Amino acid sequence: MEKQRVDVLLVTQGLFDTRERAKRAVMAGEILGDNEERLDKPGMKIPVDTDLHLKGKPMPYVSRGGLKLEKALTTFGIDVKGLTVLDIGSSTGGFTDVMLQNGAKLSYALDVGSNQLVWKLREDPRVVVMEHTNFRYSKLADFTHGRPQFASIDVSFISLELILPPLKEIIEDNGHVVALIKPQFEAGKQNVGKHGIVRDSAVHRMVLEKILNFAVENGYSVLKLDYSPIKGGAGNIEFLVELQSVENPVMSAKVSIEKVIENAYSELKG
Repeated sequence: MEKQRVDVLLVTQGLFDTRERAKRAVMAGEILGDNEERLDKPGMKIPVDTDLHLKGKPMPYVSRGGLKLEKALTTFGIDVKGLTVLDIGSSTGGFTDVMLQNGAKLSYALDVGSNQLVWKLREDPRVVVMEHTNFRYSKLADFTHGRPQFASIDVSFISLELILPPLKEIIEDNGHVVALIKPQFEAGKQNVGKHGIVRDSAVHRMVLEKILNFAVENGYSVLKLDYSPIKGGAGNIEFLVELQSVENPVMSAKVSIEKVIENAYSELKG
């Protein structure tokens, strides 16, 4: 079994955004492994499939990122039970884990990288691993275990404007999508601040308007919008949107960009 440093594994599993933060938590005695064993040496090498979590806060999913999709499914009232789902940008598998725990029949775990998906999911017969796959060039024929009925999107260093068009041809008609909107990868370099962080509410507004309008123009109704419950890498506020692939797309009157930004800043700013 492959081994990795505790601090590196904490970042890989999504519990921390940087090794420095992970290291501090380890040295403070806040990290527990299998059988509630305390791990207090950042450089100690442990099996990569070790289930790490914070003391007193067991992580229900293989990565902290799963909390983002959990909120979307709960807040938006989405049921994936019995569905064939597609996890675009699967990474360690947080979103796939959430969907399987919520009854999904099968998950395509697709990522442009490799060797990121945790062993537990890699070995799960309900998971179809699609590594080294750039979704921009994916076709329906690539999905040999059934057409995806639901899709989640969590991608970095690429705009959703390059993901939504090919997905339209792949997801089944009337299929729902939950996409994570990451302003730092949508705003353009001139609108991203120091350390890659977007702090300006006007930029957040611009990004949300751009992506939501693009979705409608490309065959998706915009049903619901909310903010992610946890910040992304480097501390960026991110947003969750529910879309539906339809013939005559519309923007729901219930979607309020201003209100969502206001709530996000109230809860997460600082």
